[in-house]
Amino acid sequence: MATKHDGFKDFVLDQLNELPGVTCRAMFGGYGLYQRETFFGIIHKGRLYFKTDQMTAPRYRDRGMTPFTPTSTQRLKNYYEVPVEVLEVPDDLIAWAAQAAEG
Repeated sequence: MATKHDGFKDFVLDQLNELPGVTCRAMFGGYGLYQRETFFGIIHKGRLYFKTDQMTAPRYRDRGMTPFTPTSTQRLKNYYEVPVEVLEVPDDLIAWAAQAAEG
């Protein structure tokens, strides 16, 4: 049975279709995004999170984005929610995804 978030997953994958080697696997009650073998993103409950590092995390925080928090006791501080304005522009999303996959 498909979850109600499958439409969002399909949207994200469509936005990222120009990024070579992107695949999606079910995990965390959501989906993990990979570029070839590199895990770089999470789709969870209708939100998209990308892997960050010391250089990229401030760009997310400056836009008010928060880390991935799947439960009240768990937080992945290296994965931040992608801003809606980035999500809606395929070229921007691809650039942010490529940077996340490099990190």
